[in-house]
Amino acid sequence: MTTYLPKDITDGLIAARKLAQRKASRLRVEVDGKSYKVLRRWQNGFSVEADVAPRLRGLVELFEGATFLSSCLIVAAAEEDGEMQYEFKRSTAARDQAPLDFQQEEEAPVALLGDFSGLPSGA
Repeated sequence: MTTYLPKDITDGLIAARKLAQRKASRLRVEVDGKSYKVLRRWQNGFSVEADVAPRLRGLVELFEGATFLSSCLIVAAAEEDGEMQYEFKRSTAARDQAPLDFQQEEEAPVALLGDFSGLPSGA
């Protein structure tokens, strides 16, 4: 049995795979006010369509829908099958609160209660 496929069928399969990835992914990368759809993401990088996005480099922001995920410093790694692959030099996850500038003890009280002994009871 032969594993050779004609070029037009191979191109059609690649285009169908890209379309499915584009529809399935909610991830996008933003750089210089422009947004590009992320086709795939892995632990230390991601890929975008080579035809659509310019050669990205430097600081970018990664989003899932409207949710900010991380700020990333990237470099171009490789181009294969119409995908431009990028690797993270640094990836800083987004936080929903400011980082603490002190060490917080695990057994610290959550709130302080005042002295209510002078108040009438049953109120």
